[in-house]
Amino acid sequence: MTSTGAPMQSLGIGEVAERTGLSVHALRFYEREGLLVGPLQRTSGGRRRYTALDVDWLLICVKLRASGMPLADLKHFAELVRHGPGNEEERLRLLDTHRRRVDAQIQALEECRSLIAWKTGVYAEHLARGEAGGLWDPTA
Repeated sequence: MTSTGAPMQSLGIGEVAERTGLSVHALRFYEREGLLVGPLQRTSGGRRRYTALDVDWLLICVKLRASGMPLADLKHFAELVRHGPGNEEERLRLLDTHRRRVDAQIQALEECRSLIAWKTGVYAEHLARGEAGGLWDPTA
């Protein structure tokens, strides 16, 4: 039940895969690895049923993994969330460490992009002047 008294929407694994971009296989893996924060409900026939909260959590997991968070850190974060209040400082430290890692990756990518932009400018200039021959020619 939701806070308004309405029954909570229940979704099948295929619907959750579609909403999160995770494969059915990945969803089963997340469950097996203890990456979900709530107990996963099942039908009397054993089929997995997910709530909107499960989907919200999985969407967070997708972003954390896409940003390079190690699986061990994600597992630890899920464990902290499952334990409930009282460990917020540890959650913050974990997320802050990951944010710093992502910031470093962004900085490195910006440096790469800058070099690529400079190099494409060099080639464009030489081509526009008709002087492209011999640019980094290892046979010269």
